[in-house]
Amino acid sequence: MTNLHGIENEKILSQAENKIELEFVIPETSDFFDGHFPEFKLLPAVAQFEIITRFSRKYFGTQRYIPNIKRIKFSAPIRPDSRIHLSLEHKVEKGSVGFVMADADTPERVYSSGNFSVIPE
Repeated sequence: MTNLHGIENEKILSQAENKIELEFVIPETSDFFDGHFPEFKLLPAVAQFEIITRFSRKYFGTQRYIPNIKRIKFSAPIRPDSRIHLSLEHKVEKGSVGFVMADADTPERVYSSGNFSVIPE
């Protein structure tokens, strides 16, 4: 059984104190895709941000509460079973996290990018 909101095959590509690069797949069976264009499933923007904040908490110890989104851009649709490359950088002195979510097989295809404020746990 696939975990709801599941991410399959999470793999750390590189990791430093305040930066991490991950690769993972969000399977078609994930409930992230339920009801969002059933005939042409896409990962909603809110689901992308949920994934980003989940990994920010996991690797940088930030709260899931986001007081301020400084910049966010959704550039391309994410289809089920796409291999995703996520770069996160925690800018501790600025109290923010920057991110780029791109296609792992075609890195120039950026799905979303941005910067948001965080609060340490």
